[in-house]
Amino acid sequence: MNKEVLLKDLGEKIRLIRKDKGITQVQLAHSIGKDQQSIQRLEAGNINPSYIYLQEIADGLNIPLLDLLSKPLTAKT
Repeated sequence: MNKEVLLKDLGEKIRLIRKDKGITQVQLAHSIGKDQQSIQRLEAGNINPSYIYLQEIADGLNIPLLDLLSKPLTAKT
């Protein structure tokens, strides 16, 4: 699979989880010591996050990292 597609899919998963939890980009960024623009770029698939960054995102969303990486691309109903 194409790297760009994978990054966009990951960003979309993060966005869906964040929104499902009622967390704004600003709140997530603040909780992990990043700026809102960093979260915005991640969700847009414009950056390739490191393992540590992904762990910080998972912690900020209060989910295990494995859930972040394996969660289907659908919002909870």
